[in-house]
Amino acid sequence: MRIDVFSTKPYDREFLTRAAEGAEPPLELVFHDARLGPSTAMLANGATAVCAFVNDDLSAPVLDLLADMGIGLVAMRSAGVNNVDLPRARELGLKVARVPAYSPHAVAEHAVALILALNRKIHRAYNRVREGNFALDGLMGFDLHGKTAGVVGTGVIGQVLARILLGFGCKVVASDPYPNEALQAAGVTYLPFEALLGQCDVITLQCPLTPETRHLIDARAVAAMKPGAMLINTSRGAVVDTDAVIAGLKSGQIGALGLDVYEEESDLFFEDLSNRIIPDDHFARLQTFPNVLITGHQGFFTREALTAIARTTVENITSFAGDGTPANRVE
Repeated sequence: MRIDVFSTKPYDREFLTRAAEGAEPPLELVFHDARLGPSTAMLANGATAVCAFVNDDLSAPVLDLLADMGIGLVAMRSAGVNNVDLPRARELGLKVARVPAYSPHAVAEHAVALILALNRKIHRAYNRVREGNFALDGLMGFDLHGKTAGVVGTGVIGQVLARILLGFGCKVVASDPYPNEALQAAGVTYLPFEALLGQCDVITLQCPLTPETRHLIDARAVAAMKPGAMLINTSRGAVVDTDAVIAGLKSGQIGALGLDVYEEESDLFFEDLSNRIIPDDHFARLQTFPNVLITGHQGFFTREALTAIARTTVENITSFAGDGTPANRVE
């Protein structure tokens, strides 16, 4: 059974190859460095399934090409499927599978790393010390203990993050259409989104990208935030309106911004562009702020998470081969 894997890096090859050892039926993994899109879809001609990642293009025209080639499964090695035209996939009879949970600790801990680094100015202190500058001016932070932290979205990642923040001694509030009783019992208070914005010293976004959450953080939301609040996004880039947060940073309404995802990241992330000019003016503007810290969508990037992603992806493919239904099918 041939599976064409797109947007692959050396670590994808390593973990997927290991997970596929001994699979039944045997899997032939064909790795492509290229992203899946209209110009590359034909590379999968002859495959039974394709395996794609967060910045691959699975719009209707691409799905049409895949279906025409007889491909029956799109196996996403991610939790989010916002880059897949699911209605068109259903019309074509294409099955779509995802990895609903891999290591929620990986993303939650990365969110905390961004909070701590921004608060204590670790990124700036590192550069100073390398240059022999041991002055502390401009590096003052605050105690997380006793501060109010807001978690927007309490799925598996948000739940882990809320408990970590409770461990720091934060007062934790959350916003989610479906409150989690275990978190409430642990001391988390659920609030309407607008009420949360005005109370929090730190706001973290852990929600999926849906039509309802696209640009959830817009100019109106920024204006409603507690002045000087820290905003962290490790969910999906388009949950944040980049223009709105730039304006918030310029005015001081946003005190610090940590991003592991970016609205236009598909043209940037996961590639080495160090020898090129990056033509994205919004991204360049963000990098001019000393209180902004950006990582390149690495929140998931732990050994445990990659092992789980590969294992679940292979399970989805083999279960599809068995009865035509992937184990973690997206309806």
